[in-house]
Amino acid sequence: MGRHRSDPMGLARLALAGLAVGALLVLLFIGGRALLDSLDTGEAAPEPPSSTPATSIPVPTLHIECVADVCPLVTVRVPGGDVLQHREMTKGEEVSYFEPELDVVLTDSGSVRVTENGHLRPQGETGEREAFTVPDPGE
Repeated sequence: MGRHRSDPMGLARLALAGLAVGALLVLLFIGGRALLDSLDTGEAAPEPPSSTPATSIPVPTLHIECVADVCPLVTVRVPGGDVLQHREMTKGEEVSYFEPELDVVLTDSGSVRVTENGHLRPQGETGEREAFTVPDPGE
């Protein structure tokens, strides 16, 4: 009764589990190495030559930024055409338009920063109403 017999099926299961864990670790190591090798080649990939020139970002005909807490009524329209904006703006709000020519009415020209064809327009006085036309940049 003092003798202990080992279970051959238990040892086989234990050995099989050990082999499975070992195989999993080898696969993880190989996969990790392959991933690292693909991410770090040591050389920058050459850029393919471009047959088209780099395109520059188009400059808006008109850009308006509200610099006050509230910018009273700002109206922008295409001359003789659509009204693009007719509303108040809030601090930090910006709008850009790319139409060839625009009519602008600012209820408070001191509350907004206006850029015409990439050039900053002088800011008006607080409370001053201002109306102007932004011409086509080609003119």
